[in-house]
Amino acid sequence: MIGPLRAMLMRDLALASGGSAGLGLVFFLLVVTLTPFAVGPDLALLARIGPAILWLGALLATLLGLDRLLQADHEDGGLDLMYLASAPLELMVGAKILAHWLTTCLPLVIAAPLFGAMLDVGPTTSLRVALALLIGTPALACLGAVGAALTVGLRRGGLLAPVLILPLAIPVLIFGVAACDATRDDFAPLGVLGGLALGYAVLGPVAAAGALKLLRD
Repeated sequence: MIGPLRAMLMRDLALASGGSAGLGLVFFLLVVTLTPFAVGPDLALLARIGPAILWLGALLATLLGLDRLLQADHEDGGLDLMYLASAPLELMVGAKILAHWLTTCLPLVIAAPLFGAMLDVGPTTSLRVALALLIGTPALACLGAVGAALTVGLRRGGLLAPVLILPLAIPVLIFGVAACDATRDDFAPLGVLGGLALGYAVLGPVAAAGALKLLRD
């Protein structure tokens, strides 16, 4: 059972290394760069809203690759191989989610402290942002897989998937930004964020696999 999962993970990592992996990071950089032009050069304001900007940019950047997360497999017959694999479909979808997170979300986590400096966010807050993104972005990746599975058989489904999952991502965004508040002494928002990530990590592959099974039927 491990063989198909490893093959799926390595295949998606190899495909993403062709250039698509950097699109999310470039979009993240554009969001952070353009924000000061929109809100003005007030450094105090930028430092206050910086964590929210970083989280919003990361959320939008994770949506860029959803149109190809499962659509390419649907077009070239890869989904049929996933149905016939010896590993459960839920685990195969989980391998694709892991590859998506490694190539799209993890670079955002690594770049968050650097981009936070561009918004005059302090080093302590920047590290809290990176930690919150590290815990919360798996939830966004799982939600994205569900949206991609629900729209994989539709024309221009890549435009519909973000509309479906953005309302479900609001709790992740709220607690993610709250966990970045350096004035808080407790880690309650971070704990809730971790609980959301674990819940979506369990339910996301199951829901996405169920949608793919309905598509096959």
